[in-house]
Amino acid sequence: MTLDQRLTRWHQPLNHGALRAVVLLMGLALVGVVMWEPTVFAEAIGGFNIVKGPLLIWSMCSAMVYGVGFNPYRWYWQLLFTPYICMVLLVGFWGLYLF
Repeated sequence: MTLDQRLTRWHQPLNHGALRAVVLLMGLALVGVVMWEPTVFAEAIGGFNIVKGPLLIWSMCSAMVYGVGFNPYRWYWQLLFTPYICMVLLVGFWGLYLF
């Protein structure tokens, strides 16, 4: 079994349409909040820095890739766009923004 197939099996439990829709909506809503008032969002999460900025962009992009149902074939793309980390980051950014 190749590494590509192992990672595909590892991501199989998350292959549900409802979960994809929730992650896609969370990502789209986060994009909207950031684009609408970036300074308000930055103040709410404690400011953008060299860690939060790229993680925010990556989590939103990964949410779009996962949410639309795209399944990368190669192992390195599967690791880069893994929904496991993406969902944790999305919930974390929403938590920072709302609470």
